[in-house]
Amino acid sequence: MRVDLFDFELPPENIALRPARPRDAAKLLHVAGGGALTDHVVRDLPGLLRAGDVLVFNDTRVIPAQLEGRRGEARIGATLHKRLDLRRWQAFIRNGKRLRAGDTIDFGADVAATAEERHADGSWTLFFPGEEPVEILLERAGRMPLPPYIAGKRETDAQDRSDYQTMFAQKDGAVAAPTAALHFTPELMAALAQAGIAHETLTLHVGAGTFLPVKADDTADHQMHAEWGRIEPDTAARLNAARAAGGRIIAVGTTSLRLLESAADEARTIHPFEGDTAIFITPGYTFKAIDGLMTNFHLPKSTLFMLVSALMGLETMQAAYAHAIAGGYRFYSYGDSSLLLP
Repeated sequence: MRVDLFDFELPPENIALRPARPRDAAKLLHVAGGGALTDHVVRDLPGLLRAGDVLVFNDTRVIPAQLEGRRGEARIGATLHKRLDLRRWQAFIRNGKRLRAGDTIDFGADVAATAEERHADGSWTLFFPGEEPVEILLERAGRMPLPPYIAGKRETDAQDRSDYQTMFAQKDGAVAAPTAALHFTPELMAALAQAGIAHETLTLHVGAGTFLPVKADDTADHQMHAEWGRIEPDTAARLNAARAAGGRIIAVGTTSLRLLESAADEARTIHPFEGDTAIFITPGYTFKAIDGLMTNFHLPKSTLFMLVSALMGLETMQAAYAHAIAGGYRFYSYGDSSLLLP
């Protein structure tokens, strides 16, 4: 499909620079099968779902993966993207033309890395020498990797250390938050449980590739970034049992959705999973694992807007986004939410 079919105009004032407070006070646009649109807030969610439904959250934790350093006199910026082993990360590099294999980048705070190998997409393998775990080094020298559309408008600050983590964050490894889950609070989770709505967790370490623009003119020519994920066997078994009992599987966020779809077969059975997924979902895709999606509002011409268009239909999502823009909904990572139930 042509990528420009997924374009739309977004006024800058609709881009959220801070999250709603409290988190579950964010707006929620319910998009139903057939295209019906109704306005709510996130704390209305228990009344929009059914007893027996299961919400699936991503329990990845964002690490301070953005580093600023020097190679000699040259300033080098690094955004870690994907862990390769205990001491190596693949990273997107700013000013990478000044870098050569074997160069050392000094990030300050006694943290340095060796540029080992340049990849075809322009990223580099960085090796962090020493005995301290890389996570400790990042806590010392790194910053939270806010998306470019926020970081370009204001400085990252201490508040982002908590704002940019979900209440489910447990497993270190993401360089971007699974932002749909930022809206959840302990009070909302208690209300959902009281309404008979269960929840499960999986792990998908979100990479910086989620922010990369689609540069191809046709979706068939776009190469999707890979991310590592895991679904435990008992989690898969409970999800399959819930669906067999008549419940719906509702992914909270496109990261949860992509991993669930990667783990499902044609018979709609979800299997345990561990490894990389580079699944790219566009209109025409047949969903096998999920029955609905809760997600924030995405960038024009992004793989994520293509994904929601695959679930609900392009015309429906164009109408939903036009409604959201006109209604003052806040977009992107710190923005409002939508509940898509085809």
